[in-house]
Amino acid sequence: MYGLVNRAIEQLVVSLKGPAAWEEICTAADWPDGGFVAMQTYDDAVTYRLVGAVSHTLGLTPEQVLRAFGEYWILYTAEEGYGDMLAMCGNDLIGFLHGMNQMHARIEASLPDIRPPHFAVKELGPTEFELTYASKREGLAPMVEGLISGLAKRFGQRVDIQHTAQRSAQAPRDCFLIKILQ
Repeated sequence: MYGLVNRAIEQLVVSLKGPAAWEEICTAADWPDGGFVAMQTYDDAVTYRLVGAVSHTLGLTPEQVLRAFGEYWILYTAEEGYGDMLAMCGNDLIGFLHGMNQMHARIEASLPDIRPPHFAVKELGPTEFELTYASKREGLAPMVEGLISGLAKRFGQRVDIQHTAQRSAQAPRDCFLIKILQ
């Protein structure tokens, strides 16, 4: 993953527990450097170790860490100078999710090592839709739930998210039923 992801994990931890907690997490994750270069590629194992260390240090499950990170990612990327790119995707949750693949294609043009996920949106009604998420990376469905929640907050919407199908050898995609609440 790109260092931007790991830097966002760092900023989330520092915002919640301070720099000393981040140092403890880096030690637990066997990451002596402590920092990350935003546009440098790092082995996915580093990110997974960080999530595990955050989980252990903060007393959260890895799923809780990934959900919190997904929600935080929306705020973090906007603050890191990607707000215009986020704004181009849409001005509501459904519109944004429809534009995710195009946004990742634009990012891929400038970051050739990126391995973006793929999203498919199936509208079931005016306030209900199914989101299918496919990625080469395993175990990130909770992060997607956090992203959806963060996007809903960004657009002033409330949502109910149900993880209806989990990735498996037989079905290599996660599916979510999303209802926009009134």
